[in-house]
Amino acid sequence: MKTILHKASDRGHANHGWLDTYHSFSFGQYHNPARVHFGALRVLNDDTVKGGYGFGKHPHDNMEIVTIPLKGDLKHEDSTGRKEVIRQYDVQIMSAGSGIAHSEMNANQDKDVELLQIWVFPKERNITPRYDQKTFRPEDRLNKLQTVVAPGDSEGVYIHQDAWFSLGNFEKGFATGYTLNKTGNGVYAFVIEGEVTVNGTQLGKRDALGISDIDTLDIKADTAAELLLIEVPMELNNV
Repeated sequence: MKTILHKASDRGHANHGWLDTYHSFSFGQYHNPARVHFGALRVLNDDTVKGGYGFGKHPHDNMEIVTIPLKGDLKHEDSTGRKEVIRQYDVQIMSAGSGIAHSEMNANQDKDVELLQIWVFPKERNITPRYDQKTFRPEDRLNKLQTVVAPGDSEGVYIHQDAWFSLGNFEKGFATGYTLNKTGNGVYAFVIEGEVTVNGTQLGKRDALGISDIDTLDIKADTAAELLLIEVPMELNNV
């Protein structure tokens, strides 16, 4: 088993006034050669955007981009003509593929939006851009792990990679396990709220643990907690 511990306090940070952002991996002006990616996981940004502000239209290609609002609503528009609002409890994915431009704006003037944006390298380059969005109610993942992103699970949003994202809302003392879906993958466990012990390592709010060369995880909630598991290939192909 190989592990890498990323403490919340060690993340990259930038406050632009309208945007307060923390980077688990090198991004923008934050560069840490020890934190470029975890396997196919390239970006995990923890963003707070002020009311009425956001990211103007900008291009992407050859990246699977997952957005998870934690509080508030995010307005999405892209070059295909799609216009959507991504709300708390939604999970959105955009396969940028051969190229797409989009904007992401706080849909409200009077309150912040808090979100996680996660980038995963795709399985194949230059696919036709694709969009998916679904709602996942927190009561459906009480004391269990709920798959929200998967390559072939009709219950989750579709990702063009052998990757699986799971969310869990746990009561204090709850314990469970996680079995990897594919041999050779690793798991990046990110604590959204509370305190969780994963394979013997204690994690607090916004701490993360990358684990590879394993088949299963042991998970215990030390407090009421919310956990995100990101399972990705550890070998990069077609990047």
